[in-house]
Amino acid sequence: MNTMSIVGGAPDLMQVREQVHEHLLARIEELGAEFGRWSRQAIQDFVGIEVASFVRLQRIAINEMEIRELVQRLTQELAGLGPLEDLLNDPDVEDILVNGYASIFVSRGGMLAKEASQFTDNHHVLRIVRRILAPLGRRLDESVPMVDARLPDGGRLNVVIHPLAVDGPMVSIRKFRKDPLKPDDLLQLGAFDEAIYHLLDSAVAARCNILISGGTSSGKTSLLNALAFFIPKTERVVTVEDTAELALNHPHVVRLEARQAGYDGGGEITIRDLIRNSLRMRPDRVVVGEVRGAEVIDMLQAMNTGHEGSMATIHANSPRECLYRMEMLAGFAGFQGSEDSLRRQIASALDFIIQIGRLPNGKRRVLSITEVTGMGDGVIAMQELYKHESYLDAEGQEVDRWPSLGIHPHTRKLSTYRDQLNATARGQESTESKDNSSFWDWRR
Repeated sequence: MNTMSIVGGAPDLMQVREQVHEHLLARIEELGAEFGRWSRQAIQDFVGIEVASFVRLQRIAINEMEIRELVQRLTQELAGLGPLEDLLNDPDVEDILVNGYASIFVSRGGMLAKEASQFTDNHHVLRIVRRILAPLGRRLDESVPMVDARLPDGGRLNVVIHPLAVDGPMVSIRKFRKDPLKPDDLLQLGAFDEAIYHLLDSAVAARCNILISGGTSSGKTSLLNALAFFIPKTERVVTVEDTAELALNHPHVVRLEARQAGYDGGGEITIRDLIRNSLRMRPDRVVVGEVRGAEVIDMLQAMNTGHEGSMATIHANSPRECLYRMEMLAGFAGFQGSEDSLRRQIASALDFIIQIGRLPNGKRRVLSITEVTGMGDGVIAMQELYKHESYLDAEGQEVDRWPSLGIHPHTRKLSTYRDQLNATARGQESTESKDNSSFWDWRR
């Protein structure tokens, strides 16, 4: 009987795994259709028995811990998602990026790092990806070399293969938390401070129209999910998305998802179609996952026609660029009015723009809160209420702060909130005045 060659006194575990995998495939072929009816636990027991037998017969010098690892990896390969399985189950992983079979990058805490695990070859990548896509009914081959799909747990999968991807299959998986972050969670994580917390709470409760602006992976969806906690439980919310990602913690949510065109080019249902239909569904608020095309016109009309308190996200690097992008998208959509009338519609629809970003250290922070106040000289007027700053404390630690720029919200919707701010300011002034009076009394 041949024994496995030992390099440096120990066998190559990758080589062992490949040989055991080939042995298992041969055994599965013998079992035929029976194997397809087995549960995952039955498959794991089968793999354990076969691995132990193979190691003993081939006289491979590996210990019990290495055998258990082999069983786990091979079970994942036969019944699960191979190298992706542990990453998908890791709650700290935010993004999984596969750049060909030998390169897997993972984002944790907003920072990308290369993983030690990898696939065997590009066919291995495709086999695992097709296993993910099979229950979703999505096709991936040379005739359809690009696919975008929603995973059962709410995550998002994007795959590009040959001939579009030159260096092998490119897989991007965006994971979402099973328990969406609450506003209190974001406050504890340092995404904003208590003053911004109270402003956001008041703005959502008072049915202000809010647009969350930011770059890729800046936390726009997480913030939008968090804002839903401030929506009164008596309201009906309709969400519209290209790929359903939102998980609003609210008792009355209607989720709508766009549909891509079929193989014959027909059957497409766009976000714009869904927004138009949502207005016939008696919504109190319409929440658009991301504005990226012609739907910007319908979203503005919804905000301007009795659906106050609506919210959406958009890709932009600043509040001013956010407005420019909306104008550009409306122009691409064939907006028939003048530039001035479009700007007036935007100014009357929006109340606040929340700019969020991911800092170089990976932390996600609200960068500014800006109020849209109207039109002036053909330009949309805005005022910034809070702006993010960071500084180093005495111990050299970076500290975040959001100083108020001394301006109170202008909108009539927040008159009560404005009165509370004024009352608090008067109380502070009164306290300071008493302190000063006591000081001068003591001096006398």
